[in-house]
Amino acid sequence: MLPSEILKKIKRIEIKTTRMVNEVFSGEYHSIFRGMGMEFSEVREYQPGDDIRNIDWNVTARYGHPFLKVYREERELNVMLIVDLSASQRFGTGERFKTEAAAEITALLSLAAIKNNDKVGLLVFTDEVELYIPPKKGKNHVLRLIREILYFRPSGKRTDTAAALEYFLGIAKKKSVVFLISDFIDEGFEKPMGVAARKHDLIALKLGDTLEMKIPRTGLIRFQDLESGAECLVDTSSKRFKKLFQKRVIERNRRFDNMTTRMGIDKVYIPAGGDYSTPLIRFFEMRAKRIRR
Repeated sequence: MLPSEILKKIKRIEIKTTRMVNEVFSGEYHSIFRGMGMEFSEVREYQPGDDIRNIDWNVTARYGHPFLKVYREERELNVMLIVDLSASQRFGTGERFKTEAAAEITALLSLAAIKNNDKVGLLVFTDEVELYIPPKKGKNHVLRLIREILYFRPSGKRTDTAAALEYFLGIAKKKSVVFLISDFIDEGFEKPMGVAARKHDLIALKLGDTLEMKIPRTGLIRFQDLESGAECLVDTSSKRFKKLFQKRVIERNRRFDNMTTRMGIDKVYIPAGGDYSTPLIRFFEMRAKRIRR
């Protein structure tokens, strides 16, 4: 049995994200995530203006006049949500932790997927692959995904994005739309990320918190690394510290931007404690415009 608090969270997320899908995301989702190929539909008689490259010569020879192969878009997609639940995700200074933001985003994207008759799956990782749920359809399946992210207690604390991507590449049977949800406070995952981007439609959703970008001047504060447990005492009033901190943040974001741009990976920066719907809507709109060009 799940705790009542978790059940309430699941219901709240379901109601909130269902409304968002119905009002905003469903149509945009359908237009920007098209089928992964063409499948044979039928044979019909050739009509003037048809592409002669699609003539079925066997049927044409049998009946003595031209027939055409008709193809349709293979609409059903595999959507895979690869979610980082390492210890750094259990952090937040706004309305929610990064883990809660990940759960709401998972719900939103999953509901949009099943409304378009697509399958959706989940891969949870830390410094190892903690959980894999194969893609399926149905609302009950989506509720399970939300429950797993909110209630799951990972055994690992650190982050190994490379291991998660390599695991997915090993099990993926067909081309998929992949949402990689993480704060990307990790290194050494460039190679598998590049391979995943070439084989699949990969979108990076980067969760962040205001305090990770800019630390207020509050004097001496004891910081703890959630993944390693290491602690240090920092004077946040120090100009030298603030300058070094800001430089490191800018450099990490610059490396991430350069890497994703070089690999042709779409990315969305999402404030975990704030409004995550606006950056997602902007991404959907930007991608829809790009496709229509």
